[in-house]
Amino acid sequence: MPEPRTLLAFDYGTSRIGVATGQTATGSASALGELRARDGTPDWNDIKKLLDEWQPELVLVGLPLNMDGSDSDFAQRARKFANRLHGRFGVAIQMVDERLSSFEAKQEHRAAGGSGHYKSDPVDAIAARLILETWFSERSTRSE
Repeated sequence: MPEPRTLLAFDYGTSRIGVATGQTATGSASALGELRARDGTPDWNDIKKLLDEWQPELVLVGLPLNMDGSDSDFAQRARKFANRLHGRFGVAIQMVDERLSSFEAKQEHRAAGGSGHYKSDPVDAIAARLILETWFSERSTRSE
């Protein structure tokens, strides 16, 4: 696979899915927002719009692992979401360890003056951005 230039990242959840975009040229990531989901199923038309707009060469999906590295109860659902993304849209998918991303996103949000009402605040989009930043960090560590 050639070096991806544009990436999208998803922080999968049953009611909200955070979305972020990133560029390998700059190593930057930005939170885009959140998509609503119903019991983990998004509006696939919203996903298609994002894919059409950003045209990512690679899509990252956060993989919620336990602290010991084993699969969490939610990991299989995140993998299923990733498989559906690939199956519906043919995009390249990579799973990214997202341990503590939601915790870090909530801390970052509070530090920036966020309300702490996580159902109405964009914490999932911040978590998606952190997933992208983790991917960038892992790539730079491997290349050193």
